[in-house]
Amino acid sequence: MGYRAAPSSNSDGVVIKVPARTRFTATQQPLRGTGEESSALSGTTSDNQLAGPDTPPAVDASRLSADRLRYIGAATRRIARGVDLDEIVMGLCRATVPTFSDAIVVHLRDPLPVGDERPTGPLVLRLRRTDRIPAERDTEGGFMPVAAPPEPSELDSVGEELCTVRPGSALAEVLRGVRPVFTDAPAARAALPELLGEDGASAVPDGQRAILAPLRGRRRVIGTALFLRDPERRAFGHDDLLVAAQLATHSALGIEKAALDGRQAFIADALQRRMLPETLPPSTGVRLASRYLPAAETARAGGDWYDTIPLPGSRVALMVGDVMGHDLTSAALMGQLRTTAQTLAGLDLPPQEVLHALNEQAQRLGTDYIATCLYAVYDPVSHRITIANAGHPPPILLELGGRAEVLRVPAGAPIGVGGVDFEAVELDAPAGATLLLYTDGLVESRLRDVWTGIEQLREKLAATAQLTGADHPPPLEALCDEVLYMLGPGDRDDDIALLAARFDGIAPNDVAYWFLEPEDAAPGRARRLARRALTRWGMEELSDSVELLVSEVVTNAVRYATRPVTLRLLRTDVLRCEVGDDVPQLPRLRQARATDEGGRGLYLVNRLARRWGATRLNAGKVVWFEIDRGSSG
Repeated sequence: MGYRAAPSSNSDGVVIKVPARTRFTATQQPLRGTGEESSALSGTTSDNQLAGPDTPPAVDASRLSADRLRYIGAATRRIARGVDLDEIVMGLCRATVPTFSDAIVVHLRDPLPVGDERPTGPLVLRLRRTDRIPAERDTEGGFMPVAAPPEPSELDSVGEELCTVRPGSALAEVLRGVRPVFTDAPAARAALPELLGEDGASAVPDGQRAILAPLRGRRRVIGTALFLRDPERRAFGHDDLLVAAQLATHSALGIEKAALDGRQAFIADALQRRMLPETLPPSTGVRLASRYLPAAETARAGGDWYDTIPLPGSRVALMVGDVMGHDLTSAALMGQLRTTAQTLAGLDLPPQEVLHALNEQAQRLGTDYIATCLYAVYDPVSHRITIANAGHPPPILLELGGRAEVLRVPAGAPIGVGGVDFEAVELDAPAGATLLLYTDGLVESRLRDVWTGIEQLREKLAATAQLTGADHPPPLEALCDEVLYMLGPGDRDDDIALLAARFDGIAPNDVAYWFLEPEDAAPGRARRLARRALTRWGMEELSDSVELLVSEVVTNAVRYATRPVTLRLLRTDVLRCEVGDDVPQLPRLRQARATDEGGRGLYLVNRLARRWGATRLNAGKVVWFEIDRGSSG
């Protein structure tokens, strides 16, 4: 901003003439090299030495003005390098002490308003940082060393941490004026005890040795910066007020932007974590483990997700996806796609049809939304897995003997492209094998391409499996941790979602399966078949409960069914019973009245079973319940 200042004199009697059309801006041509910027930052440290007995005042004023311009350019660049709030305040302090002042005290509003928020309650300032001349040279250069460590002063324990600005007080008047002021002015002198406390205010001696600069953002004052100089140094001049104004303006704008970016990143991260499953649902014949690592703070939140969805017939859907981008929109789109996928999985659609429907949904949400997704369905009874891919990195199957294989699954186009078909493949899923689903943040970085990372991941899995031997697969949780260790230290550009599934399967002798004709005799036959299976498995103590529940569920099924009803018993860590029919309407639990003859079947199931539910199929439904083994109820 241009300014015109009248000639002023410093404490040494030297006349300072400032050019009338000088522009102070943070967008000057950057100085080349660290040395030049360091010299710019230290240019005004010797301004008290520029005026000597043999130096013409006009030449000294010109040098002093040039030094100030160079200093402002270097200081604003240093402040602008800060990414978050702490870095910006640190940049202000490091650019100020001891180049411009010998000490600085920074207060910020608490809480700090973000964006268009209207502050509520009184204006409260919190002490954010105090800096004094360091005892040693700064490692980044550009600061003059001092001969000895600074002596302790009252500034080291300045005032109270919190300061409430009372309406109409001297501090409120200074903040309302917005411009930096000398602390020898009556209003500023009265404001110091309110800002620093009585003890802190005594650290500021009389005279023009301190500048109080409000930090004003785009809409409001967000804090203050107090610049102090020791008595041995040249006192602040009127031109220094302009320098303080530039430093305060650039710092306040940077702080506001950092606060807004931090709020958006927090919301996106909270939204993303809230949309991820808190716990993985228990599934028959498969053990699950998952990990999620957010991207580095510089990359902000992303759109990676994973999910497991129980399906009819003791099957389970495994899903992992990645929405392109790192912002709040990506996290929101991830939640929409995950919700859509859960709904589609509940319809028991094939994997390729689920991806096709997700593709259409993404196109309805917008034309610029792109995501990758891998969807797999595991059947523990047949020991098979069906996989469809939409532009996602391929899964890796770790077999029991330690062999790790990158599965050959057609890549397909990403979700959101439109006009493409997806292809599913069916593969063996032997007992003891582990399927690893992941997002590209695990295998791709600045230092390696995605296929190099996939090969390294495959080798890591194989090496980990060899440690436990050929007959014992590695523990699932420990395997996930080992996989993440391959990332190493450093900045992550993308978030990571990891889902591991250990296939236990269900042995054929643990499965009993029958077809029942939809007739009145079906419930009685179902009771006899269930009793024989429980006797064969040595679970006779469950016969009474299981026969009662099977009879009630089969009775409800044959009442409306037109095709044979299926009855299946599964013996795993629990006893699971599944009854399927061709009627799509799902049963609902109702409270039967005392005069009703029926309506108590599901009530008994709800009271006696460990868990129960109903799932709609393409051509009917499945009603299931589970009973703990070794318990009769």
